[in-house]
Amino acid sequence: MKAILIFLLATIGSQAVAQTTVPFDSSAWMFAGKVTKETFQGKDGIRLTDGRIILKDNTFKNGIIEFDMTLSPERNFPGFGFRLQDTDNFEHLYLRPHRVGNPDAIQYIPIFNGHDSWQFYYGDGYSTTVTYPMNAWVHIKLVVRDTQAEVYIGSSTEPSLVIHQLKREPKPGRISLENGAPVTTHFANFQYTKTDTPPMSGKFKPEAAPQPGTLLNWQVSSTFDEKLLQTDYLIPQALANRLTWSNLTAENSGILNVSKIRKRSEDANTVFTKLTIVSDKPQIKKLDLGFSDRVNVYLNGRLLYAGHDEFLSRDYRFLGTVGYYDAVYLDLKKGQNELWIAVSENFGGWGIQSRIDDQTGLTIKP
Repeated sequence: MKAILIFLLATIGSQAVAQTTVPFDSSAWMFAGKVTKETFQGKDGIRLTDGRIILKDNTFKNGIIEFDMTLSPERNFPGFGFRLQDTDNFEHLYLRPHRVGNPDAIQYIPIFNGHDSWQFYYGDGYSTTVTYPMNAWVHIKLVVRDTQAEVYIGSSTEPSLVIHQLKREPKPGRISLENGAPVTTHFANFQYTKTDTPPMSGKFKPEAAPQPGTLLNWQVSSTFDEKLLQTDYLIPQALANRLTWSNLTAENSGILNVSKIRKRSEDANTVFTKLTIVSDKPQIKKLDLGFSDRVNVYLNGRLLYAGHDEFLSRDYRFLGTVGYYDAVYLDLKKGQNELWIAVSENFGGWGIQSRIDDQTGLTIKP
């Protein structure tokens, strides 16, 4: 009996980590875009343009995803998603073949409410320098466990990208292969393994604590049209009266990613973020600020500052990535002060990053 029990447990364990190879047919995938079965350079697979295919299995949380793909040197962003809750909410990894060999040749971003956020998440843990051939098969492997992941490209035994902190809550979901451009990308040999104990390199860094003075706790308004702010130097009272509010906590970096709780549209591309600063006396404090894409900063209802940092707004190389590149000096009165920051967005990241280094004499609350 004991031998039988051991055999059954071993069988169950092997099934739990079994690798599944998935053919590219409608029994396993949902198709959107231009998908053609094709043999390319000796491998049977698909040619995908202007769309994505989504695995019907919605139970992948931890484990390994592997496939082969081809890349073209034209500007495009092919890749894949995992833990899809729906097509607006998932973890996303993609390549920038036109940037091969540069620090942004591969990119991880979380997708919240259909909005990407590469202007927030760049550098170590999000993007890095990698090389890969053009118009030839490249092997891609993702290893993911809870809030950490590694990406291997080609035959390398070392991860090409180490993702120290995935930004979405780990939940089971679907897997997608994606190419939203008319440039051809091939996929072949898709397979995946579901396991909570995948082998990993262990090169992860712990999340850094917030810098002193980081403003973490905010209220975020309902969305509205940015045009409503272009008529006056004061917050329009009619607009303020109809807003509804939700609490949102910034990440340790200070990034307040508005798309976590708000969905942008063409005629509702703006929110207010607000908090209350109680000062023990009249004094001036420096507010360090990063933002994407545009902000209006109001103190006690009056406009102090307006900034524009959207993609290509300064020259053809300007990315609009977010950091503490701007500052506003707040002329605080004794007692309660209301800081409202209107944030408007085109694409690439919707939110702010903020801190007040010197909080002497201040009490700050959402």
